[in-house]
Amino acid sequence: MQFSDKRTLTRWLIILTSFLIVVLIVWNTYNFFQIFKNEERVKMELWSTAQTTINNANEFTDLELALKIMGNNTSIPMILTMPNDSIINHNNIEEEVASNSKLLQKELNRLKSENTPIKMELSQSDYRLVYYGNSPLLNKLKYYPIALLLIIILFAAVVYNFYRATKMATQNKLWAGMAKETAHQIGTPLSSLIGWLELLKIENVDEVTLSEIEKDINRLQTIADRFSKIGSEPVLEKMNIIDETRNAYEYLKSRSSKQVHFSFTAPDHPIFVEINPALHSWTIENLVKNAIDAMKGKGELKVVVEEIENTVKIKVSDTGKGIAKKEFSKVFEPGFTTKKRGWGLGLSLTKRIVEDYHKGKIKVLNSEIGKGTTFQLMFQKYF
Repeated sequence: MQFSDKRTLTRWLIILTSFLIVVLIVWNTYNFFQIFKNEERVKMELWSTAQTTINNANEFTDLELALKIMGNNTSIPMILTMPNDSIINHNNIEEEVASNSKLLQKELNRLKSENTPIKMELSQSDYRLVYYGNSPLLNKLKYYPIALLLIIILFAAVVYNFYRATKMATQNKLWAGMAKETAHQIGTPLSSLIGWLELLKIENVDEVTLSEIEKDINRLQTIADRFSKIGSEPVLEKMNIIDETRNAYEYLKSRSSKQVHFSFTAPDHPIFVEINPALHSWTIENLVKNAIDAMKGKGELKVVVEEIENTVKIKVSDTGKGIAKKEFSKVFEPGFTTKKRGWGLGLSLTKRIVEDYHKGKIKVLNSEIGKGTTFQLMFQKYF
């Protein structure tokens, strides 16, 4: 246990360290963005000063530095306007936009939303406004934090799924081990019961009683066989699915409340499917038991086997309390149950048997609160 705790602690330390590294990268990228943004504003302020110098120049003014500063702006889009937003000049604007007055006005509105304009004072009563946007490099850098945030989310999702999968794998191994141990433990008293049955036969006990005891012993053997198969790859056989379904159905029918009205409908000819008989009977019994529980031991239960081209459908219907539509997919999740005393493993195990072992499909075909539910199994026919 101590070793397991250390492994868990180490795993979480690695996760937290990785998370902190990504957060630091995002933070540094954001800081770089702000630094570059401030530098671009400084450049535009210098450009405004240079433009002011040129506008106010006379024959003695040295314009070399001012012209050099203005010529260096080759990437930052800008528009020079009058105080009433009348456009005077522009620079680094796409030709298609610059040649269209409406598009140029839209571009001006966009630049207004990106940065605070720079006031270029030509005199005490005269000024111009310089609207500017982010350079292409700054725009690219602006999306880096978003990309890194997406990486954080993706990283967290991968870690969560990995941790969840690891936890589920550990739980599955535990359940498989417990199931096999249960099967092993059942084997010892089961052998004794078989011996006692033989002694009862010698004593000439009533045949009906012996027959029922033998059925229950066979039932226990079937249960032990099922539990022993958990965690192992089951052997599939070509079987008549109608007979296998009917056998599981009949066993529960004879041991259920007389207030439940059972009906079984199937084609008259055999339909062959590759299944494991012990696991298939487990599937049918789980669905039938759930139906009986949903009806609280009173109602109508129907099992229908249908053949549609290459597919076999088995429908188990009840007149019980029903399932809300939002819970149709949840009923197959481990731990989900509507019973006061239930582990929520029956339908989860049924789904695994049908879809993982028999390559079939199971779903809630329809359900209505207060009226009942129909589960449907689908298998491919074997030719």
